[in-house]
Amino acid sequence: MVEPASVALKFAFLAILYLFLLWVARSALKDLRRGTVAGGMAVAPGHDRAPAASPDATGLHSAAQGVGIGGDTPRLVVTSVPGHQPGAAYDLVGDCTLGRGDVEIHLEDPFASGRHARLTRQGHVIVLEDLGSTNGTYLNEEPVQGPQPLHPGDRIRIGDSVFTFEDS
Repeated sequence: MVEPASVALKFAFLAILYLFLLWVARSALKDLRRGTVAGGMAVAPGHDRAPAASPDATGLHSAAQGVGIGGDTPRLVVTSVPGHQPGAAYDLVGDCTLGRGDVEIHLEDPFASGRHARLTRQGHVIVLEDLGSTNGTYLNEEPVQGPQPLHPGDRIRIGDSVFTFEDS
């Protein structure tokens, strides 16, 4: 004869298994509803392409352009970051780290790692570096491979969070 406790445990296990499968399916559908991917960014349904970068931002910069920082303090301006006001700015007076953990610029983004990326000043240049994050850091929609210098108008994307670099 089968004990009632054994049967109850089997049914509880099956219920938990089905709830887990429903959670996975719901997460997948939620990601699919975000829209199609164009240039690495999610695009709302009905749009053909990702938002255009600032006219000052380009993929290539001449070495003669002067990558250096001007007299004012460079800053990161929030373009679209969950939990932050668009247009808010962070002055880059020293080295700062971006991520979900105990960092200088905290991101409420599920795709960000605890310590996701770092901005450091190297002479007159601000350099962006990915810190081995799971989902990567993107500079002007290109994955960051090693330290990359920032130029005015560059767009930094970490998950769903987008910043614009300004050398005000």
